[in-house]
Amino acid sequence: MAIRYHLRQVAKRDTLRSILYRLKSIPPKSNLSIAYIARHSVCFADTAGLPHTLPCHVIRGDSSTVTWMQAETGDGEADIHGLPPSLAARYASLGSSMYRRFVHFRWRPDSSGVYVGQVDSLFRPHGHGAHIGHDGSFYEGHWTAGKRDGFGFSVTYPRGWRTGEWKENRFMGERLLYRSDRIYGIDISKYQHGKGRKRYAIEWKKLRIVDLGNSSEKRYADKVDYPVSFIYIKATEGSSVLNPYYKSDYTAARRHGFKVGAYHFFSIFTPAERQARYFLRNARLQHGDLPPVLDVEPSEAQIKKIGGESALFHRVRIWLRMVEKKCGRKPILYISQQFMNRHLVNAPDLLRNYQVWIARYGEYKPDARLVFWQLCQDGKVSGIHGEVDINVFNGYQQAYGKFLEDHTLP
Repeated sequence: MAIRYHLRQVAKRDTLRSILYRLKSIPPKSNLSIAYIARHSVCFADTAGLPHTLPCHVIRGDSSTVTWMQAETGDGEADIHGLPPSLAARYASLGSSMYRRFVHFRWRPDSSGVYVGQVDSLFRPHGHGAHIGHDGSFYEGHWTAGKRDGFGFSVTYPRGWRTGEWKENRFMGERLLYRSDRIYGIDISKYQHGKGRKRYAIEWKKLRIVDLGNSSEKRYADKVDYPVSFIYIKATEGSSVLNPYYKSDYTAARRHGFKVGAYHFFSIFTPAERQARYFLRNARLQHGDLPPVLDVEPSEAQIKKIGGESALFHRVRIWLRMVEKKCGRKPILYISQQFMNRHLVNAPDLLRNYQVWIARYGEYKPDARLVFWQLCQDGKVSGIHGEVDINVFNGYQQAYGKFLEDHTLP
């Protein structure tokens, strides 16, 4: 028995030496950080003598004398009981007074990870702090009563990097500050030319964005008087609907120096192959144009009617592949934030391979790897009668220039 124990310890020592050797070989400027994580559990035997463990976290403690722990569960197990947070905090405070020692509280390891930062009277994260999760996640920002609440940033898998505002542990998004150095654009269809018998021409030389709508609260750094940097024009819908103003608007927009793209409104009732051929036959896809866009806006009832989201995504993939093969660039997917959260997350290949343009009319920027954000439907543009969809590029001038270089049509 002693020999086996000795061999196990030698193996552990050799493993640690190997790890230390590799760590020492890492260059000093490498983007690697090492976190010491302590996981605490209380071990006990039940009435049958079987061993059990309960995860617990440090409430308060000093470095040399006493550490006060609390079980994560309040259920009693073999004389082990969880305490209400208020009572546990009181015991911890009394304990530190009893030992007449200054309690230096900085690291708080628990079953979910390690927290470093400010706490409230119950020793919950409160104020500014950072949490490193056992699952590799990281969050730094503001906390309220143990929950992420306020501005912060996080790194998680598969979400990646997220910066913005949290509310009770829920990520709301980035609250954008609208300013003149951002890249704005519009999307138009036949409705910008009037309804019923009234007809209105677009005055292309006058195009300026002068209002970002009233559908949500917005923060402005300057007066809303922004140039239009790009224009998407509806070309087709299904396999039989053609925007009667598409060709004239396309020609006029290019003549006035605007970056132009075409979009197709996807119909779930028509074969995807027919829709792709119809779009390619009618859309002007010339050198330097923006990549084509597939507008996918089915209702929940429509998705169910065609056999669910797998059937829908099968058709969407057909359209995307046919158009990409013809024009030499990957199309962009136009969707809502709700569709993204409910359905597109179940099609990781689409998220991975295609850029998205998201419609979200709240005060927060969409939570996605997007290229465009449609921020309102009720914007105002000088030179266009009525309301207009306003969009913003996800980045500034340098990123926009790179986008045009990499994704405009060859």
